[in-house]
Amino acid sequence: MGILYALEGIRSPVMDALLSAVTYFGSELMFIAAAIIVFWCVDKKYGYYLMATGMIGTLVNQFLKIVCQVPRPWVRDPDFTIVESARAEATGYSFPSGHTQSAVGIIGGIARFTKHKAVRIVCVVLAALVAFSRMYLGVHYPSDVGFALVCGLVLVFALYPLLEKSDKDPKIIPILFGVTAVVSLIAALYVEFHAWPADIDAANLAEAVKTLYMMFGCTLAITVAAPIERKRIGFDPKAPWWAQLLKIVLGLACVMALRAGLKPVLTAIFGSLGIAHGIRYGIAVLFAALVWPLTFPWFSRGCKRKK
Repeated sequence: MGILYALEGIRSPVMDALLSAVTYFGSELMFIAAAIIVFWCVDKKYGYYLMATGMIGTLVNQFLKIVCQVPRPWVRDPDFTIVESARAEATGYSFPSGHTQSAVGIIGGIARFTKHKAVRIVCVVLAALVAFSRMYLGVHYPSDVGFALVCGLVLVFALYPLLEKSDKDPKIIPILFGVTAVVSLIAALYVEFHAWPADIDAANLAEAVKTLYMMFGCTLAITVAAPIERKRIGFDPKAPWWAQLLKIVLGLACVMALRAGLKPVLTAIFGSLGIAHGIRYGIAVLFAALVWPLTFPWFSRGCKRKK
């Protein structure tokens, strides 16, 4: 707590606003957007790479949160204050830091595959700032951030050579995500049906079950979609800049609308069961991987005319 109190002492309105903005680069929406944009517009292989670092990282992170049950800093020490704008996204237990894990996995993954030195430097600085922001805002301990940072880096460097080989061996992608789907389901079932202590926080437990089922749905969808896309669709991510912009804006709007629109429908069918979230995210991933790419030939016509 000493480091957090020291950071609390140097807070200012300007720094609060700046780091509150920076911390969103580790949010779920940023992860979804970054992975999908790279998949649609840059390189499918690297899109799968970012999905793997993000989803496996989220699986590990959420499982450790509910198993370790470390309370947030302001819960452990009521005298400690946080930057209020960060409270809404500081859900669940504290250890490890989900935002740090996501930022290192996604932004660090971009730094790993990009060939542009300037982009790499910006990514490294941004990921480090996200990690620092979680402590500055008062929502995580240094141990939370440190573990998540190391875990994220391990995934970034361990998965990169594996996904680099997927051009020559396409089976790598469905196998990797298939194994992750199985592990996610086992973790979800364990967390849902384990005999937890009576004093466990019910909201945090529900959040863990929800997230683990989400990872199961996402990874299972990619396991199914990857070979279908390769054999039946095989879209080209290249397109003129204006077409790329349309592809991103319209496609992400559809994904987010599907993600939000399915929630009340599936909740009405399954109630609060975690599997509803798995189905919802799985359908959204299938749309992003198989349905929206069917429009890409129209977007890529500009490239062909230019040639």
